[in-house]
Order: sequence, then structure tokens, then C-alpha cells
Amino acid sequence: MIDNYKHKGMRKRLVDELAKKGINKNVLEAINKVPRHLFMEKGFEDFASYKDCAFKIGAGQTISQPYTVAFQTQLLDIKRGEKILEIGTGSGYQTAVLLEMGAKVYTIERQKELFDKTKVLLPELGYKPSFFYGDGYKGQPIFAPYDKVIVTCGAPEIPALLVTQMGVGALMVIPVGEGEVQEMTLVHKIAENQTETTEFGKFSFVPMLAERAKSN
Repeated sequence: MIDNYKHKGMRKRLVDELAKKGINKNVLEAINKVPRHLFMEKGFEDFASYKDCAFKIGAGQTISQPYTVAFQTQLLDIKRGEKILEIGTGSGYQTAVLLEMGAKVYTIERQKELFDKTKVLLPELGYKPSFFYGDGYKGQPIFAPYDKVIVTCGAPEIPALLVTQMGVGALMVIPVGEGEVQEMTLVHKIAENQTETTEFGKFSFVPMLAERAKSN
């Protein structure tokens, strides 16, 4: 797996572009360390890898636009050592950024093809989250409470099961809405049975499965 000066130069240009869009230093430093091109399908490994765009990765999923990854990460306000539950491992790129921020990541993927791929790829790159295969919208209660939760696919509503796995004071970043466009939403659990939500504009994510929405 090659990460050469050309890749590092393109990554630096991407970081400079994200800085102009308001992403903070800590998140930029993490993104600058992650070789995004190694998470892409063949044919996109070079220049396209560092364009601020989303790309298909198989199983009907995408690797998110770098700005989206950076924005969600920034909203989480990650502190080193915090426990983060990630719903939707996908390519593993967001997972790697969270790990570079110093978090302990518990990541769930429901697409077996992607789960099998990232479970091999991430450790090869030196990233060691806790991997789980299954329905992310049920969370992973055995390791709760979590300090932060990040959801990387569109949800028709905020899943109650995930809220119950958040500690008091915890934050969840989740795109909420039906269809192809969702509202980026920050959920702050201010008491055991009380949350506050703040919206941060429109983003586009692959939606969760309809049958999963009905079951939650």
C-alpha cells in the first residue's frame, strides 16, 4: 500500500481547501494523516481520491465527501480517549479519522461486503477499532454508555435505541430526513430523559433501509 509524496501533496491541498470552509485545526490534522486514496476503488486512487466529492464504494454505498466527514467530526468535538459509537463503517475512512482524533471507536456495518473489507483494511493501515456486523440502529449496548455517536447514513428520525446508549452530556451527529437530502442534526443528551437538538444544514447520505426505519 503506497502513500507517496504525490498523495501527501494532494492531501495537503485538500486540507487547505477544508480549512477555507471553516474546519478546525484538530480535525484538519487528523484528515491530513489518513491516506484517503487507500479507501477508494481502483481507478480513483490518485487525483480523484482527494477531490472534495463522494464516490461509490460498492454495496450501494459511498465514501462520504471529505467536507462531510470533517464537518461531522468537528460537530462531535472529540476529546482524546472518548468512546464513540459509529453507525455505518462504510469504507472505513470516517473510522480512521475518528481514531486519528484519539477516540476509542466501536463501529457497526450492516453490509457484509463492506464489513469484510474494512475489517481487513483498517488493521493493515494501523487502525484498530472494535468491529461489529449487524443492524447499527440497534447500537451496541454492551459497551454503553458512549461519549459520542456518529451516524453516517440518512435516518428518517433519531433512533431512540441509540439515545438510550448515550451517557448524560453525550453528543450524537446524525443526518435526519426522508429521501436523498437530510438535515445534519446534533443531539445533546442533557439529562437521562431529555435531549436538545440543533440543525446544521442540508447534506446528502445514502438512506437507511426502509424496514429498519419501521422497526425503530
